[in-house]
Amino acid sequence: MLRYVYAHDLARFPRLADTMFRDRAEQFRTRLGWDVSVDARGWEQDDYDALDPLYVIWEAPDGTHGGSMRFLPTIGRTMVNDHFAHLTGGVRIESPLIWECTRFCISPRAEGPAARKAAAALVLGAGEMMARAALEHFVGVFDGRMERIYRLYGVEPDVIGAAGFGAERIGVGLWEMKPEAWPKILGRLGIDRATSLRWVAQSFGGAAAPAPELKSA
Repeated sequence: MLRYVYAHDLARFPRLADTMFRDRAEQFRTRLGWDVSVDARGWEQDDYDALDPLYVIWEAPDGTHGGSMRFLPTIGRTMVNDHFAHLTGGVRIESPLIWECTRFCISPRAEGPAARKAAAALVLGAGEMMARAALEHFVGVFDGRMERIYRLYGVEPDVIGAAGFGAERIGVGLWEMKPEAWPKILGRLGIDRATSLRWVAQSFGGAAAPAPELKSA
């Protein structure tokens, strides 16, 4: 299932938090070779984890982390504005209608269909957050390996700026969840929108809103 958890509430889910930050270390430091900080627990965290971000987490059947993303409003500090302004021509991306998405991570324990399901779940979670918070876009930094994933799930970004080529290409993009993307994502997970909205309600409290009618492509 999908969980939507603010950083200040992660202590309620110790196994999920532990495996998420360990999986981030495995993906970003070990597999991708990024220069990231990993503490004595084996957790990968940075300054933005201290800003009480919202984590969208795909929880595996055994209660461990299957995949996750991190979200912050762009009216505060963000990675794009702090470190990648050279890709936006120096323009800061700041709007109450735009949040930043970072640290897209799939657990190394998820392979084949499980990994594809986790990726689809994260795209769905992003769409639900956009709908819940009445957002227009997400902004984020992406590399070459992610472009195939975006195409697969029908959520290609509008590229603001980029540098490099192929696998070394780094870009900044804006994402939106178009109506025609919802049926494709829900179909890959084998669920309906009502189930997705129940997951949202379980995380934030209250009754699930009625599922709106979605247009197919």
